[in-house]
Formats: sequence, C-alpha cells, structure tokens
Amino acid sequence: MPTTIARTCTTLLLSLAAFAAQAKMVHKAVEWSDGGTTFHSVLVYDDASTAKRPGLVMVPNWYGVNDAAVKKAEGIAGRDYVILVTDMYGQAVRPANNDQAQAAVKPLYADRALMRKRVNLALAQLKAQARDTPVDLARLAAIGFCFGGSAVLDLARSGADVAAVVSFHGALQTDDPALAKNIKARVLAMNGADDRGTMPDAGRFMDEMRGSKADWQFVVLGNAVHCFTETDQHSPGCAYDERAAQRSYRLMRDWLRGAFAGTP
Repeated sequence: MPTTIARTCTTLLLSLAAFAAQAKMVHKAVEWSDGGTTFHSVLVYDDASTAKRPGLVMVPNWYGVNDAAVKKAEGIAGRDYVILVTDMYGQAVRPANNDQAQAAVKPLYADRALMRKRVNLALAQLKAQARDTPVDLARLAAIGFCFGGSAVLDLARSGADVAAVVSFHGALQTDDPALAKNIKARVLAMNGADDRGTMPDAGRFMDEMRGSKADWQFVVLGNAVHCFTETDQHSPGCAYDERAAQRSYRLMRDWLRGAFAGTP
C-alpha cells in the first residue's frame, strides 16, 4: 500500500510539473494601422487557464512599449487579467531617452482629440482579441502610468464604455473640462503628494470630476513624488517608491473588483 501511494504521488507531481512547464505568460503581438501609421502593441496574459478574465488597456509611461512596460504588465496581469500594452506613437517611435520621450508625447498633448482617438482604437483592438484569447468582454477597463495616466483619463472623458479607468501619477489636465459629462467609467486617479508636475492641477481635476456624474476618487499618496511605480526611476523628482507603489496597486485591484462587480 505505501508503495502504491508513493507511486501515485510521484505521478501527480510529475503531471503538475509538466503542466507548470507548459503554462506560460503569453506575449502576443497586436498590430493595427490608422492614418498611415502602424501601431505595434503587446497582449500579455497567463495561459495556465482558459477561464475568461477582465481585459485591461494599459498605456505605459512616455517611453511607450518596451521591455520594462511588458514586464510591468506581467506583474499586474498574473492570472487575473489580460493586458494590452498599448502603443500610442506608432511602431517607428521607440524613445530611448527623456528627450526622445518628450518629443513623442508632445503631439498628443497638443492634440488631445488625437490622444482620445488612439486610446479608443486600442480599446477596440483589445475587444477584438476576445475571439481567441480569454478576454471577458463584460469586464473591460484601462490603466495608465505617467503619460499613460493622461491617456486613460482621456479614454474616460471620451465616453468609452469601460467599467473603470485607473491613473497612476498621471497628468490631470484636460483640453475640455466639459467632456467630463461623458464619463461612464469609475475613475480612480492616484498621485504623489510631492509630485510637482501633476499636483498643481489637482484642484482643477477635482472640479472637473465634480461636474461629472462619475463615481470617482482622487487619492494623494503621502511622501511620494512623480513616477512612484517606475522601478527604474531614482531621480529627486521622479522616483520609485515601493510603499506607494504597493498601496496603489492594492487600491487599483480593489477599484477594478468593485467596478466589475457593480458594487461600491
């Protein structure tokens, strides 16, 4: 009897090991074109299960789609989400330094209608992935970091039919506060108390949200500056803060869970 049990346990362990070896975090290229520009994004999800799960448009910081952005998406996705790491610039634009990144975002900040169009195109592409990936079309949201935070807030302002948007240390200003009346999503914005780039707009942002019918929260994280989720940033005004990052991720998950469930 003990020998039989041992063999059964060994067989089970080998089966589990084989399954673990097969399961992996998938990176799937997703491309589309608009106005003569081709965009190259990356869909990230764990294929250990075929169960449908929420789909998230994720707009990275101003460096756009790169290895760091994909790695961040992996950490957020786990087995909980399917994430589209979104290209907002076009595949020919991949900033390698701050000057190049600033040049890449400048046309989109100057033309917020274009920003809204591009992030809505990304949402449409995420929806299209439901044909052959485990995206649950009934549970869609968007998250963004720095510049990406601005983009997902503009997605909400466009009236996009998503359950929620979550902005991490994103710029808060808008070209048209009246667009807030279009918001259908639950809006969560989280910024560092000592973020000199975004916090000057905090009052205007809250006035904008008050003018909407949205379920919204603006969370100020004490002692944090800009970039608090960006693990590779360590300058005085743009620095990773593990405590603020972990708190903000917990708030994000709770916010998304409530939005998808239709509960407070």
